[in-house]
Amino acid sequence: MLSILGLTKEFGGQRAVDGLWLEVPPGTILGLLGPNGAGKTTTLKMVTGMLAPTAGTAEICGIDIRTDPLAAKRKLGFVPDSGAVYEALTGLEYLLLIASLYGIDEHEARPRIRQFLDFFELHEKILRSKLLGNYSKGMRRKVVITAALLHNPAVVLLDEPLDGLDANAAAGFKALLETLAREGKTIVYSSHVLDVVERVCHRVAIIAGGKLVVDAPPAELLQKSGAASLEQLFTRLTGVPGVEARVADFAKHLLP
Repeated sequence: MLSILGLTKEFGGQRAVDGLWLEVPPGTILGLLGPNGAGKTTTLKMVTGMLAPTAGTAEICGIDIRTDPLAAKRKLGFVPDSGAVYEALTGLEYLLLIASLYGIDEHEARPRIRQFLDFFELHEKILRSKLLGNYSKGMRRKVVITAALLHNPAVVLLDEPLDGLDANAAAGFKALLETLAREGKTIVYSSHVLDVVERVCHRVAIIAGGKLVVDAPPAELLQKSGAASLEQLFTRLTGVPGVEARVADFAKHLLP
């Protein structure tokens, strides 16, 4: 469903992503983890066609994002970490615009939008009358997620999707991801919230310095490494050596 084939990206001679290979089959939720600057967001942007790779490519349902980007993007939904929207539009105007870009007729789009409104407990009156620039961060995030799923994509890429969502909305969204996976969709979930990734994702891929470090189910990773949690394993693989001693020393000088 999703093939990442040797993706490489250089900025000014420095490699942000270095020959990344991943295969994600249907019905899989893959947690994409890495420290800041590891290349996670750059990878997602290359997969979506937003950023041209220096080398390699990605295939969405067998369609090459470089040679046939429009066909590939029809199969793809993306929730960026920025949550960027057209702030001068109302929520409804924005979602109808997104629907039209995917060739969804307004008469078909409106019932779909209403389903998402009910799921996220968004009031249709607000969606019709309030400009997106005046939405709270959580409301805007719900609109962005709706826009990404409105055309029923086969592959969904999520970059910090829970950012801004309250506890109830986050719990509902995690349940939605599990339902989408059971329906055969491929989901890539990039996040720094490791306990959520450990609970929700079927596989975890950790990258550091633009390279793949490990790729396996969470339980298998913990069993083989002897780590007590995904957070402990992540710190072991990507963290700064002696971090606990540094924290203790810092606290000693900080506290009276």
